[in-house]
Amino acid sequence: MQQDGKLNINDPVSKYLSDAPKAWEKITLANLLGHTSGIPNFTSFKEFDAWAASAHTWEEEYAFFKDKPLDFEPGTKYEYSNSNYEVLGGILEKVSGKKYGDLLHERIFSPLGMNDSGLDNDELILPQRAEGYMPGPKGLMVARSESMTVPFSAGSIYSTTGDLLKWEHGLFGGKVLSSDSLKAMTTPGKGDYGLGVIVSNRDGVKVVEHGGGIEGFSSNLMYVPEQRICVVVLANVNGPAPGQMGEQLLDVALGKAVVLNSERKPVPITQTESAKFIGVYDLTPTFAITIAQAGDGLTAQGSGQPAIPIMYQGIKDGHARFFITIGEGGAEIEFVPDPTGSIQSLILHEDGVNTPAKKR
Repeated sequence: MQQDGKLNINDPVSKYLSDAPKAWEKITLANLLGHTSGIPNFTSFKEFDAWAASAHTWEEEYAFFKDKPLDFEPGTKYEYSNSNYEVLGGILEKVSGKKYGDLLHERIFSPLGMNDSGLDNDELILPQRAEGYMPGPKGLMVARSESMTVPFSAGSIYSTTGDLLKWEHGLFGGKVLSSDSLKAMTTPGKGDYGLGVIVSNRDGVKVVEHGGGIEGFSSNLMYVPEQRICVVVLANVNGPAPGQMGEQLLDVALGKAVVLNSERKPVPITQTESAKFIGVYDLTPTFAITIAQAGDGLTAQGSGQPAIPIMYQGIKDGHARFFITIGEGGAEIEFVPDPTGSIQSLILHEDGVNTPAKKR
């Protein structure tokens, strides 16, 4: 839309939404794209599950979160919020005069031949659709999702591994964006987040990636522009497997050794060294990870959850890494030092999503 002159991502949201709250007056479209707006994540509200069980219009979704206090001053930090992309979807419809799902088909899916992709809705009968499951006390159980009107432009797309390969080739092959737009999209900002993608450096290799999750489904998509390597993992069971498999498949493609969870061995670390990681780290305003000493090692404890031992894995890309077992899978905790070497933040790598957290 920016390339068409329909909007400018440096414009304030209020230019397109006349009833935007006064607290949003400094928020730009770029803040929404990069998750630096401060608008709270509506999927984290305590009333979300009950509210999301029924269908809602975009106006109802907007009203659900627009008057909530901002989590932080716009532009000062990165914090993932689905609310940002709900707002962007509404703005796209306003400036184009078209429905979001129609825009996707017109501008992306049809030109790229992504014939098995679309915007889901509650009435859609989709041949060969996968059922979504989640782990239960007696094995897998069907995962009941919220109304698909709710994720909207923050996560209601259905697709296949083949179509997502076409997307990556189209995006990085110049069929979707201009070279300037693509550069802006894939330039990391706060939290290593670009404009809609995470941009990481893995041992000198640039990787553009994103993961996702909704009831019954998890996903991981990774692309290495320099070598044109694409990794797509889609799962119809909630859990960390897609992120872990994606990481391992990428390592294989890059010629690196893959270590399975069962093969992981602790790397020795002294109590003096491990003590510098102790503290409380806030992932969201309502969820924190507490790193504490336990015997000779450390534990990680999420808000309202039991403490779990974490295993030191050594230094990777200059940062200390710990592995934590979660169910049948696991996650990695990366501790990030400030310029003085003091540990003031961490990044939780789970389900293909990299979530930063600041130390209190």
